Amino acid sequence: MTHAISEDIAHTTIKAFYLTEKDVDLLRQVVTPDWEYIPEPPGAKPGADQMADAFERMAIALPDMEITILDLLIHGDRVGVRAEVTGTQSGELLGMASSAKQIKFAIHSFHQLRGPLVAKTWHLEDRISVFGQIGQLPKHLDAHPI
Repeated sequence: MTHAISEDIAHTTIKAFYLTEKDVDLLRQVVTPDWEYIPEPPGAKPGADQMADAFERMAIALPDMEITILDLLIHGDRVGVRAEVTGTQSGELLGMASSAKQIKFAIHSFHQLRGPLVAKTWHLEDRISVFGQIGQLPKHLDAHPI
């Protein structure tokens, strides 16, 4: 059963969610304690702490990362987001060595809210675009071409 969320709550929650970028403490304020992130990191348990390693890697890989929300669609307790990530690749990213290149890629997420908090997130990002902009493939893909 879905419960409709007001547009104001949805906008406030989702904007706060994307401002957490690399801060697990901030993420804890906008997600439920049992928050699910799909696809989940290996060995992940529900909740904000599952993102600690990923946030740490992103802080090194894209220290100047910015996320711009382009579209936000609300339906009941679900919110669809189309956004753009920009930053300078200053550390290893997706298994690729630092390139010092500016990159920009799309992300698409669907969030299910429980009250004013995010309870579940389904997330996709355009990694192929990242590979093209950096000009290399991660070693695990390079060794096994498609």
